[in-house]
Amino acid sequence: MRVHHRPFVHTTTGAPTALRVATYNIHKGVRGIGPRKRLEIHNLGLGIEALDADLVFLQEVRHFHHRDARTFQRTWFGWPQQGQADFLAPDGYEVAYRTNAVTRHGEHGNALLSRWPLGDVGHHDVSDHRFEQRGLLHAPVHWNGLRLHAIVAHLGLIHASRMRQVERLAHFVAAHIPDTEPLIVAGDFNDWGEKLDAPMTSLGLARATAPGSRGAGPLTFPSRVPVFSLDRIYMRGLRCVSTLVPRGPVWARMSDHLPLVAELELA
Repeated sequence: MRVHHRPFVHTTTGAPTALRVATYNIHKGVRGIGPRKRLEIHNLGLGIEALDADLVFLQEVRHFHHRDARTFQRTWFGWPQQGQADFLAPDGYEVAYRTNAVTRHGEHGNALLSRWPLGDVGHHDVSDHRFEQRGLLHAPVHWNGLRLHAIVAHLGLIHASRMRQVERLAHFVAAHIPDTEPLIVAGDFNDWGEKLDAPMTSLGLARATAPGSRGAGPLTFPSRVPVFSLDRIYMRGLRCVSTLVPRGPVWARMSDHLPLVAELELA
């Protein structure tokens, strides 16, 4: 497992000016079905630590799941005793978690892991119909003496639903986030047809792509042979310096998505 670690860029006061952001759909920490079902949450913990990101936006994170906990309780490492967000957080990181969906045996939602202090954490329901429970996790991040807003998103599987969810995101941002404060919205947008950039741009949010890149953003899904750019980082008040998608068999086995990493600086 290898990713490129970046040197911090420092100001004359010694405060880092680059912000490394990652988004990752972890598929509830489990892969496979039936007798081939396997627990990947321990490998994911090593992978997330290797990303060395200041902010990690996570989707499909479990706080508890009774059936999987029973299934894996006798495996070598076992099901974690704590929620997956807390389990995955590297030492010293703050954790925010909110449930999106409640299922028969447990639940799952979005999480934010932060190397920087977090403010009050909020959750905004953007479910479009009863078959898909979706939400936005919002947390202010205190970074270098300023307040930056982070929103973790996981949008629906139907295009019309995603468009309505972007409208609800717009209402939330307008109501709760000052125009003068930087904003990052990252997650799994399920935008197979590459149709969300325009409505996100209308909100003042630019997609994080490496300077000089053309076409769709970095490919992250499916993890073994990625052909879609479903995982994205949108930003306001920041610019993207570079992007990275870790590849290889280790990353391919841990989730059906690959993580997307971006280096950002204040615009």
